[in-house]
Amino acid sequence: MRIAALAGLLALLLPPTTTPAPRLLAPGSSWQSPIPGAPVVRPFDPPPQPWLPGHRGVDLAARESTTVHAAGSGDVVFAGFLATRSLISIAHPNGTRTTYEPVHPLVAVGDRVATGDPIGRLLPGHNNALHWGLKHGDNYLDPLALLTSTRVRLLPT
Repeated sequence: MRIAALAGLLALLLPPTTTPAPRLLAPGSSWQSPIPGAPVVRPFDPPPQPWLPGHRGVDLAARESTTVHAAGSGDVVFAGFLATRSLISIAHPNGTRTTYEPVHPLVAVGDRVATGDPIGRLLPGHNNALHWGLKHGDNYLDPLALLTSTRVRLLPT
């Protein structure tokens, strides 16, 4: 009981690890899906706190060896193995970072990529899917927010 109460108290005191997509994402033509047309097989499901389980990205269905493209322009800041996973990370000018795994890199650290450039080939090992992540600072965001624009319209009463 004490652990549950402590966890509840911490949840109230600590900031969440996820936030709504900030305006700086500017969804639209400057971003694209890393695998155009691929269906989402596992959606973004962030944990309410950093230490809890969740899904900090989306999984896009694809076959092994499928070409993976840069979702937006930026600089490759990581391309290789992290622990047992092969991944690519791209820093974008708006302060966000996208990640792609498991991917055999076709790019190297320091390479500049444009939206749609091939960056790698999908490897086996993630249930026939690409895990695509998006982060701004310490906050995980839903990468699908890059692809859609939500218009707010006031309707007459």
